[in-house]
Order: sequence, then C-alpha cells, then structure tokens
Amino acid sequence: MKSLPILLPLQLSSSLSLPFIVSTSFPYFQPLSQTLAFCRPRLIPSQSSNSLAPRRLHSKSPNSTFPAESQLYDADDREEEDDDDEEEDDDDDEEAADEYDYDEDEDDGVEPNEDETEVSMATGEISAWREETKLQRVERLRAVVKEFGDEIIDVDELASIYDFRIDKFQRLAVEAFLRGSSVVVSAPTSSGKTLIAEAAAVATVARGRRIFYTTPLKALSNQKFRDFRETFGDDNVGLLTGDSAVNKDAQILIMTTEILRNMLYQSIGTVSSGSGLLFVDVIVLDEVHYLSDISRGTVWEEIVIYCPKEVQLICLSATVKNPDELAGWIREVHGETELVTSARRPVPLTWHFSTKTSLLPLLDEKDKGKRMNRKLSLNYLQLSAPGSRSYKDDEWPRRRNPRKRRGRNDYDSNLMNPEESLSKNDISRIRRSLVPLVVDTLGQLRARDMLPAIWFIFNRRGCDASVKYLEGCKLLDECETTEVELALKKFTLQNPDAVRETAIRGLRRGIAAHHAGCLPLWKSFIEELFQRGLIKVIFATETLAAGINMPARTAVISSISKRNASGRIQLSPNELLQMAGRAGRRGIDEKGNVVLIQSSTEGAEEACKLLFAGLEPLVSQFTASYGMVLNLLAGSRVTRRLNESGDTEPLQAGRTLEEAKKLVERSFGTYIGSNVMVASKEELSRIQKEIEILTSEISDEAVDRRSRQILPEWAYKEIVLLQEQLREEKRLRTELRRVVEVQRLNALKSLLAEMGNDQLLFLCLHYKDSDGVEHSVPAVYLGKADSFSSSKLMDLVSVDDSVPVPSELSDADADEEETPDVMEPSYHLALGSDNSWYLFTEKWIRTVYRTGFPNVPLAQGDALPREAMWMLLEKEEKQWEKIADSELGGLWFSEGSLETWSWSLNVPVLTSLSENDEILHKSQAYHDAVVQYKDQRNKVARLKKRISRTEGFREYKKILERKNATQDKIKRLKMRSARLSERIREIEPSGWKEFLKICNVVHELRALDINTQMIFPLGETAAVIRGENELWLAMVVRNRILLDLKPSQLAGVCASVVSEGIKVRVHENSSYIYEPSSVVIRVVGALEEQRSRFVKIQERHGVGISCFLDSQFAGMVEAWASGLSWREMTMDCAMDDGDLARLLRRTVDLLAQIPKLPDVDPALKSNAKSAADIMDRSPISELAG
Repeated sequence: MKSLPILLPLQLSSSLSLPFIVSTSFPYFQPLSQTLAFCRPRLIPSQSSNSLAPRRLHSKSPNSTFPAESQLYDADDREEEDDDDEEEDDDDDEEAADEYDYDEDEDDGVEPNEDETEVSMATGEISAWREETKLQRVERLRAVVKEFGDEIIDVDELASIYDFRIDKFQRLAVEAFLRGSSVVVSAPTSSGKTLIAEAAAVATVARGRRIFYTTPLKALSNQKFRDFRETFGDDNVGLLTGDSAVNKDAQILIMTTEILRNMLYQSIGTVSSGSGLLFVDVIVLDEVHYLSDISRGTVWEEIVIYCPKEVQLICLSATVKNPDELAGWIREVHGETELVTSARRPVPLTWHFSTKTSLLPLLDEKDKGKRMNRKLSLNYLQLSAPGSRSYKDDEWPRRRNPRKRRGRNDYDSNLMNPEESLSKNDISRIRRSLVPLVVDTLGQLRARDMLPAIWFIFNRRGCDASVKYLEGCKLLDECETTEVELALKKFTLQNPDAVRETAIRGLRRGIAAHHAGCLPLWKSFIEELFQRGLIKVIFATETLAAGINMPARTAVISSISKRNASGRIQLSPNELLQMAGRAGRRGIDEKGNVVLIQSSTEGAEEACKLLFAGLEPLVSQFTASYGMVLNLLAGSRVTRRLNESGDTEPLQAGRTLEEAKKLVERSFGTYIGSNVMVASKEELSRIQKEIEILTSEISDEAVDRRSRQILPEWAYKEIVLLQEQLREEKRLRTELRRVVEVQRLNALKSLLAEMGNDQLLFLCLHYKDSDGVEHSVPAVYLGKADSFSSSKLMDLVSVDDSVPVPSELSDADADEEETPDVMEPSYHLALGSDNSWYLFTEKWIRTVYRTGFPNVPLAQGDALPREAMWMLLEKEEKQWEKIADSELGGLWFSEGSLETWSWSLNVPVLTSLSENDEILHKSQAYHDAVVQYKDQRNKVARLKKRISRTEGFREYKKILERKNATQDKIKRLKMRSARLSERIREIEPSGWKEFLKICNVVHELRALDINTQMIFPLGETAAVIRGENELWLAMVVRNRILLDLKPSQLAGVCASVVSEGIKVRVHENSSYIYEPSSVVIRVVGALEEQRSRFVKIQERHGVGISCFLDSQFAGMVEAWASGLSWREMTMDCAMDDGDLARLLRRTVDLLAQIPKLPDVDPALKSNAKSAADIMDRSPISELAG
C-alpha cells in the first residue's frame, strides 16, 4: 500500500529520503484557569537511538508461560540486523547529514534542472509540514481516512504525525495493535510508552470509534486530559472523575481505573446497554504495574477479567521481572495478546553517590558498572584522608595492592561486607561523618551542571524543611526571576486561595516542594514552572514518580529506606528505578543523573545491593469486595415491587456461585499459581520423602546398627558405655550453665536496683545480630521500663518472658528461697553511644560499670537527666525493632533524634572503661555458680578425651561425621521445604475464599440472597456506591436518621465515614480545627452503634474490610459546607492544605453519588446535591481555574 506523500514527508519520492532527527520537547500545560455559631475552633494539643524499522521477528521467551503461538517482541534484540539493513542505516545517516548541510537560501547563479526543482518543491512541502501542529496533522489524517477508508492506516501513517522518528519498541507495539491484537508494553520510565497509546488513539478516532485511557491517579488523568486535548482538540477528549464529567461522550475519554471498573460491572450483567462501552474499540491501561499494589491492584485484574473480548487492551508498564507472565495471563483471559519489551532508555542513566565532601560515581567505570566503586567502600573511606575531593579532580595516591591477585569475588565481598573488619561503632562513626547537608549535595550538583533536579524525600515535612533551609540559595538569574514573578501574579489572580504563602520565597529562588500536603492547583503550578525551567530543584515525595510527566536532568534520592506503619523498610528495586527514571530529558540531555546520598545508617554498599538486586515480579493482589460480590451475583437491578405488601420477584437471573467462581478464578494469581503450583508441590513432596529417608539413616537405632557392624563387640560396648556417660555429663553442664545465667541475672537485677538511684550507670550491651555478628554497645542506663507512665513500651514484650530453673538443681546450687523456680526477666531502658534507644532484659547486659551520669540538673531549673531523657523518649512515637531474641527476653532498639545526640556523645567508648570499674563480680552466688560450671565443663572435656583414645574411636568417628553431614543436609532440605511451603501459600488463590466470606455477610444482612441471587434494597444501593466498604456506606446513607439533617450537617456526617488516613499535623502557630455541631455528634454516635454491630458480623465471618467512622474532622467539612472561605478555614489550621482538600473532595465524591443511588429517600438526595454543589468550589474544585 502506497502512503500519501502529503501525510508522510519522510518518503517524498523514490530519490529523496529525509529522515528527521529533531529534539523532542516536552509540552507544558497552562495553569487551571462569616463566623459560624456552631463551628468554634478547637485547640489541638501540641506535639513534637533511532534507525529504520527492523524486520518483524517472532520469538518465544524461554521462561514464557503462555502458549508458543503467542508473540513476543524485544526491541533490544533488534540491534543486530543484516548487512543490507546496516548499509541502509548508513545511507540514512549520510542523508541526515546532507540535510543539515543543505542551505536553501544559497544561490550560485545556476539555473536548477528538473530534479532540483522537484527537490525544491519537496523541501517546501517539508517546511509547510514542519509548521503544522500535531493537531493539524491528526485532523489531516482523519480527513484522508474518511475519504479513502481506514485501510490506509498503517504504522508509517501514524508515525508521520510526529516530528521525530519513533523508537523500535514503539513501532513494534503499534504494528501489533494494527494487527488487532491486545498489546503489553514493558519499558523503562520516561521511554515514551504514551506515544503508543496516542498512536492507537489517532487510529481509533480516525475510524470514528472510541478509546478509553485509564490512569491510577487523578493528577495523572488531569495531565493526560490536557495533553490529549492539545493533540486531538477539546471536542474529541473527555474526562471522567466520578463526581464530575467533562465531555463524557467524547471519542477519547480519560478516567481513573476505578471508574472503568465500575462501568464494566454493568457490562458483565445481563443488561449492559447502560455500561458506557458503546462504540469502544480500545482501552489503555497506563501504569499497569500497579496491579501489584496491595490496596488497589484488584481493580486492574477485574478490568482485564470483565473487559469484553472484542475490545483491544493496551497495557503500559514500567520494566518488571515477569512481563511474559502478564501477557500470557491476558492472552488466556481476554484474547490474542502480544508482548513488546525494551530495557533501553532513550537517555542513559549515570549513577552517583554523594557524601559530605565529594560526589563520586557509584559504580566502577572500569568494570562497566558491574560492581561498586571501591572508593566508596567503608574500608577505603576509613583509610582515605578526611579531605576528600570530587572524582573529577581527585588524585588519589596510587600504591600497589599486595592482594591484587586475589579472586574478584573475594574483593567484591570485602567491599560489600565492611562489617568483617569494622565494628558496628566504627561503621556508625564513619557513616555519620560522611552524611552531607542538603546544601553540600546541591553545591555538588551545581558545580557539575546537573540541575534541574527532582529531589525525593519520603516525608512532606522533610520536603518543606529542605526548601526553607535553602531559601538563602539563589538558583535563578534575573530574567528567570522576573518570569517567576509574572507567573506567580497570574496564578494569584486566577486562584487567590490556592497560593501557598510559605513557599513563595523559595519559589523566587528556583526551589519548591511538591507533596500531598499541597493543594492540587498549587502542585500543577509548580509542575508548569518546573517544565519551563523556572524551578531548578523540586523536593518531592515518591508520588511524583508515579507516572506524572516531569523529567529532570537529575534525580536525587535522599535515602534507600522509608518509614511505614510497621517501621522502617527498604525501598524495593522497582521503587528505586521508578524514581531514577525521572532523570534525563529526551532531546535535551545526553544522559540522566541519579544521585544517592549517604545517610547515618546506609551507605554505598547498601545502595549497590539494592541496585543489583534485580527487578521484582508482578504479583496478584486480587481480593474480593462487597461491590464485586453484589455485582457478580446479581448484575443489574433485579427486583421490583409486586404489591403494597412489599413482595418481590426477580426480573432477571443473577449468576450462580459456580458461575461467579469461574470469573474470580481467572485472576492473575490463579494463572501464576496454576503454572507454578504443580511443580512446587511435586518438589515439596520429593524433599519431604528425602528428609524421611535421611532421618531414618541417622536415628539412634541406625547408628547403633552401623556401629555393631563395623566395631568389635568389646570396642562397641566400651564406646557405648562412655557415650552414655558423656550425654549425662553434658546434660548436667547445660543445666549448670542455665544456673549461671540465672544467678547473673539476679545479681544484675539487684545491682541495678541498688546503684541506679543517684546516677545513671554506664553499662555494656552485648548481642549477635541475624548474621551472627557480635556487637558490644556502651550505653547509659535510664531505669526499668515498667517504672515509666507509658504502656507503649510494655506492649512490645511478651508476658511469658520467663525461664524455668531445673528443680533438681535447686538444692545443690542454692536454697529454694534464694533460687526461685522461675526467673522473670525485667525490661530496662538505655540510650546507646550510637544514639539509639534500647529496650532489653538482664540477658543482654554484659557488664555494669561504677561510673555514670550524675542524676542532678545541669543548670538551675533544669530537669534531672533521667527525666529529661525520658521526655525525649516520649516526645515522638517510636518505631521499635527487635534485633535479638531469647527465652530470657528480647532486645529492641529505636533510632534516636537530634535532641538525644548530645546525650549519646557523653557515653564513653568501651576502650576508655576499665575492667576494674566492672562491678558484676561482686555477687558471690554468681561466682560460685561459675566455678561449678567450669568444673563440669572440664569434666566433659576429660571424658571426650578418654573416648578419643579408645581403639575403636577412629571408625566410630567416621560414623559420627557421616551422621553430622547428614544432619546438615536435612537442615538445608528443611529450609528449602519451608521456603517452598511459604511460596505455595503465597501463590495459592485466596480470592474465592474471601468471596464466600463476604457472601455470608451480605446474606446475613439481607443485602443479597446468595441461594436465589435475589438482591434487596440494601444490596442495590451497595452495588452502585463506590468506596472501600460499599456495604457500610450503603448502610449509612440508607439510615433514616440522616433525613432531618441540613446540607452542611449531612456533609459533616459523610466526612466521618471517608476521613480514614487524614491526620492532624500540628505546626508552630497552627493547632486548631473546627469542632462539629452537636447534631452531627449525636448522629455519628447513633451510627457508631450500627457500626459496632456490623463489625461483629464481619468478624464472625472472617471479613476484615475496614469500617470507618470518626467525627474528628466533621467540623471542618461542616464549616466549608456552611460557606466559610478557604482563608478562614486554613487560618491556624492543624491540617495541611492538601489534606484538607483531600478530605473535602472525598466528601464531595460521596455526596455526589447519593442522588444517583437507587432506593434512597428523595429528600436525602436533594440535601446531598445541595451540599455537594456548595462544597465543590475553588480551590478544591476539580474544574477550578
């Protein structure tokens, strides 16, 4: 098929081919154009490459789990082409060079011939084509397709709308789409996956059909909405956000994944005419790797399962470990699916590591980045001079390495495991000395022209603090500053309430923060300025990496770990690469830079381990919900009233449980499990049989039988007799060792009680970590944990922490009154020299010293040191982590703060403490127990020596060695068996089990009869409503207690059920929120009784879906719904602007749903609509500006 010249300027004639290599630009968007009697403020207590398209190749991944006929395209495998292709590429390069040398204004006075005239005409067409916008090219293509038919559409026609040559993986994906297949694309962040969806949209729109584009985030949906309107025009693009809609009948409709899932619930019912999928040919699932998200991954799986097979799916994913499994699953569930992968970035990444004094390459450049830069190892840093310089100017002294010839693995192991030669205190000291300030790293970036940068910090307070810290640094020139001022004035005029006053000073210097605490309008403004180059550094939380198109030259990652609800966790490799993917602007930067920063607990070794760990696979997070159960079993509305008595009859049949089971078991987890489960179970069975055989071979009977066969009778009897004696002596030694430990703990307990009053004693804690490395930590003793008022610490420990003392030894070692039968450990608190809090029992104390802090005020009016440190401990909620455990209690630690740093510095190091200062040896009972234990230990040693001298011992030793080797093998097999069992539990589908549990709940609450599939009014409402617990929300909105409420009061009550996760954030001079009215408090109290009954029913059936109700923020929403201005709302408010806006938007979303719900009182619908209309105003309105 011949392409039309006017649409494809790259092929103007057979004699001229002018491939354009034009820098890609990233378009930026324009910014989005009384006092209440009951709402009194309540004080919150203060607290602290381009080439021609390759030939089509078909291959199957060796690890692929989908059928052989499935097609997989790896763009990276296409680099090696035939000689003809290489020559063709060379010709293209020459033509491209000729193009740039061509000067159309040059006139040598020679009359052009016909060929030259043809070239001149072609050049004019090219110039005209260049001046066209993308929108004009799309419209021209639509007109041609309308005239000649959609058969004219091919990959070249679609590529012609761009002023650059598309990449190979993009071409392969578009070709697969045009063949009618669904497509899974796995490529790095910022590699241009959206172009594939855009090309599909061009083809779909040109055919007169519709395409849905889904994203996981509203912010990303808004961005795609703006971008697609620039390409396709305002009339052809719509946005659907649930509570508001813009041009919802457009050919291109942008929405979040939850909105599409709810549409598909209708399409899978018996009647699907109202599903909204009319004329839809294509659905794009952007960021499909969200399928692994614990809280929302189910939505992506449901869409694939429910999507009509005639609709093509385009799934765009960041690079993951198992894209072939994803494509195989979609092929099995939905239809023909092709996979296109690419691991190459258009802009390559360079990894750096920042310390206080230098910015060094993270990876060894000589070894092609396959291992860590040796200059960043702790051993090397310890030996290097303190005045390190940058790696560009650094002239490290070169000396011969006496170990140069040792194996590479040994070298790498030494670099990656500094603990082998450095103690924990040494490592901590070195790392603390290398931690850079924000201004240090910023200076390094500026010196190497690595701005603009996105600086990832994993908490919003850290982002704001960094901006404030750098307010003295000016990163803009005068012209840029003027542009910022003009943009700020324009934004202020359009959105006066959305201006973040505390951020303006930093903004004028080219520095800004971007996190969930900012208003969406303000974040959009920051994004615009950054894309215009008017912000040089933006401090952002990780949500900025979740698909929003905001690339920079450099991505700085402040830490490779972050805090969550359960403590501090390390980033996953996928999370690290997602953030790193923001570095490098296509067409602007030759390379992107990723900078990792030294922290007090993490260095380059940990960073490299994470970087080399490899990608994580996509895993299924499929879970059932009330909405899923009600929509699958009942479909659309299925009952109608027959008479006044309220009898009902089904209008249409719902699904049976068996039919629903077939849908649920089509999940991604079931697909993975079906391929892995059989092999895993077979392997587990084989291991267990092998363990049984090996165990029988080392039993006492087997060893005895083997000994009888090898040894003479007299030698056998002698060894058996001596071995029996040895077992008895060893048993006695073990018991005496326990007595020693008990006596030591008793001595320590009394010692700490006697001497811990007048001073805070120094002591030494000793433990082994999970890797078997021993640690000795000097610390200052605070006291027993149960002597403090807080119960938080004691919740960590078990009430069963006790150890029995053998009763048969109580007479021999001590009187019954002196040695109790049960030793109950006590928990104590101390602050270590490493600025960490420790919670421990006497088990972990190696020794106690006479010296310590005098427990007297440092100055008149100051608190006592013990009280001061305790207040610091209680100031912020700690995240405690258990680092060692035993039958005598555990050892816990928690990181200290800057305020405890000065106290920890006064704790002396162990080398400065003398053994003469130890006071543990004063206990006579402990001394006597140690003597007895040593005597018994010597007795065991003598008996072992006697056995080794018997004549038959040499042969007997071989039997024992074989037994020990077999025991080690059994141990390894058991560990393998445990891992396999855990893997089987992980991949075993649990979705259907959860589905049945929820069925029992809806059946008991008369929302749905699971036997007849008859749905009742409560179920009808819950099937339509959106939320985390649809049934609970339906119960609330159907409660007649809401009918007497005013619109503002109704808004306050609705806020009480949607405010989960919203937090109070007390800052200086910001400590108030509005209290709800008494009417709202009364209604919430009545709803609490209903909630309690519902929670008990859920618990009885094993359902753990959250059922939230809290009136804490109801007053804030009530005030907004009553007409308070945004400035009045936020004055001295103990909530971040972004949190308040999120709370209000959630409430508006619920209120906007109520008028659309079935079987809800009309008066309630009217009030809900009034409240939603009042609340949906600037600056929280999604359509503001």
